[in-house]
Amino acid sequence: MKIDPIHILKDHDLKHTKQRVRVLEEIAMDSVAISQPELEKKLGKEIDRVTLYRILNAYEEKGILHKIMDMNGTANYAICSPSCSVDHHHDEHVHFNCTNCLKIYCLDVMIPKIKMPAGFTASTVNTTAYGICEKCSVLQSGN
Repeated sequence: MKIDPIHILKDHDLKHTKQRVRVLEEIAMDSVAISQPELEKKLGKEIDRVTLYRILNAYEEKGILHKIMDMNGTANYAICSPSCSVDHHHDEHVHFNCTNCLKIYCLDVMIPKIKMPAGFTASTVNTTAYGICEKCSVLQSGN
């Protein structure tokens, strides 16, 4: 996914620091969600753990990233849709967690609006499908 980190940061009223730009660039490099530990490995000594944690939290709060929990309970992050904001994330799509390679994909499959019972207000709805991704299926079939 091609993104302009500086433009995104300006649009979300965040200063564009070298570290903030690097985190966005790294997350956008792949089509799968990425965990904080994976980001730490990829960024090496460029950004310490506490700074990375703060950046990820700020991005989630501002509607730049959305968090997806994997089957082990680890938070993974993916770029939000352009319509996300501080007030509301619009990421009501299905996530796919491959049980073989453990990668998490944001699928272009929308979750239908759920009618909540009286007195209930849902702030977030998520659906995760588990199984074998396309790449792992090809590897397992030997094609």
